[in-house]
Amino acid sequence: MILYRLRCKRGHEFEAWFAGSAAFDKQEKRGQLSCPNCGTSSVSKALMAPSVAKRSKRKAAAKKEDDRPVVAEAPKPETQRVAAHHELASAMRKLRAEIESKSEYVGPRFSEEARKIHYEEAPARGIHGEATADEAKALKEEGIEFYPLPILPEDQN
Repeated sequence: MILYRLRCKRGHEFEAWFAGSAAFDKQEKRGQLSCPNCGTSSVSKALMAPSVAKRSKRKAAAKKEDDRPVVAEAPKPETQRVAAHHELASAMRKLRAEIESKSEYVGPRFSEEARKIHYEEAPARGIHGEATADEAKALKEEGIEFYPLPILPEDQN
């Protein structure tokens, strides 16, 4: 058995097992290969690193005569989305924790404290807290620089 990394004309990559290189060539020539993602039959070999099988695995592969490929499915887009979501949420938690650890919590007095710092009526320091949409708009119109903390999934519960 041999595992080939394949690519369709639309750029989807996937893997498939064949009884040997002749089995791949035969199926490719007959147009029997198709992309599991889009169904196109325009499929070719992609670059891949060779894998050398152990002696016992080579003997078992030589005994198998079926030349139909066994397609190894690519990860589902939903699985990839979930993994990306978890990775992003983790990065946001880390960022928020660092900001909160290096700034002072001023609660609902955020706009008031931000103004005092901006107009040098209070010592310059990092702060975080709450502000209404109207308060945030007013700060922006006054040219006071601020950024909202990342909203985490658990904040929505």
